[in-house]
Amino acid sequence: MSAREILVDRDGPLTRAAVLTGGRLSDLYIDNAERPSLLGSIFLGRVERIATGLDAAFIDLGAGKPGLLGVADARGPKGRIERIGTLLRTGQSVLVQVKADAVGAKGPTLTMDVTLPGRFLVHAPLGRGIAVSKRLAQGAAKADLVRRLEAVVLGEGWIARSGAATTDPDLLAQEAEALVLAWRAVQAQAAGPAPALLRLGPDAAQRALIEHGTPLRIAAQGKDLADAVAAWCAEFAPDLAGRVEAYTATPGLFEMSDLDSEIDTLLGMRVPLSAGGSLVIERTEALTVVDVNAGERGNALDANLEAAREIARQLRLRNVGGIVVVDFVNMKGRGEAERLLAALSAAVADDPAQTQVYGLSKLGLVEMTRARRGTALVDLLPPDSRGGNP
Repeated sequence: MSAREILVDRDGPLTRAAVLTGGRLSDLYIDNAERPSLLGSIFLGRVERIATGLDAAFIDLGAGKPGLLGVADARGPKGRIERIGTLLRTGQSVLVQVKADAVGAKGPTLTMDVTLPGRFLVHAPLGRGIAVSKRLAQGAAKADLVRRLEAVVLGEGWIARSGAATTDPDLLAQEAEALVLAWRAVQAQAAGPAPALLRLGPDAAQRALIEHGTPLRIAAQGKDLADAVAAWCAEFAPDLAGRVEAYTATPGLFEMSDLDSEIDTLLGMRVPLSAGGSLVIERTEALTVVDVNAGERGNALDANLEAAREIARQLRLRNVGGIVVVDFVNMKGRGEAERLLAALSAAVADDPAQTQVYGLSKLGLVEMTRARRGTALVDLLPPDSRGGNP
């Protein structure tokens, strides 16, 4: 695996965490203080009204637009899905978590299935047992992993992340204990009046650390920011606390790594490919469209395979969510199309946001979806930073 480092800085209202893999930008997390994200935040909400037509409830969170809690994300005492009106009543207090930020006129999307994410484990305190992804282990290997986790976690409601299988049991136990304590703090605050914010979701630096396990280097611009990152590590990732470096030299971290100019290119439509082709990425209200241009490259499959890898990277860096349609260069035969779809599926397999490749439409377009996680990059950055490329 390529060496990974996380660089964190502040630029005006923006707090930015860049993940470099093998020296190349692979993931980008940004918070904008002028447009704060609520993703992952836990609230004690109050049911404002029941929308029977939507089979959902609008939840007062105390500020901003009310959140929407659909029946599929509500929890009932009988353990089965019922109509929202039989589960909740107007004025009732309800513990909810934001699973998608507000978009346009729509408020945040909520769930009652609260989770607290760690680097190796996710605590789902209202769940049962230990869940293991099929990609992580199956059969005897899965049963062995569950037994090892049962020896270190407290209680039920756990999800094993990709790094859990190879992580030291003592480190897993430390993380599990920290997550349980965090949940107990939420429960204690939930005894108060509604609406109330009980716990903020992870910030940009924390999201980078949670999603990317054990980087070889963590550098933050300035002592104050480095101290904040180290304090979170001390509680939830003690093995990383000593790796946090306060960077005070000139030029700054992002400028030194030429990240500012690369982020600028993420705001433009055209993305050059190394062999001479390009991508054109255009966002519409309903979906995102990607057009692949082969340039002077003669082999359509080779051009498409390179494009598939870059498309997966661009979707992550731009934080594109929703429907994505890709118009690849026309290929010869079904075999080439199947190779391309397999390559695209492999390229998106380790995306932290669930990404699904559905295949070719009758028009020869590849259809995909990527789960919405937070705000798209173009909506996070101030208008004066959106020059980008044409």
